[in-house]
Amino acid sequence: MSEAKPFNPWSYKPWWCQPWSIALTGISLIVGSWVLFKLIWLSAIVAVPVSIWMGFFLLVWPKLMQEYYRELERGKGEAIEE
Repeated sequence: MSEAKPFNPWSYKPWWCQPWSIALTGISLIVGSWVLFKLIWLSAIVAVPVSIWMGFFLLVWPKLMQEYYRELERGKGEAIEE
């Protein structure tokens, strides 16, 4: 029996929505706010939503997509057995 390839949600996203581009954009925004204004409180205000955004798209979204794909595959298997 052939083994299925693991599901990679990033293969369905364009280049500008890959992990490296998300991380690079987020880090650039945070560092850029510090370089431009040199105010820690402003950089912190920028860092909080940007970190949440990066955390969601780099950690939470891929896991959700893998779970969804597993459920989808499980549903296909049950439909075939019926």
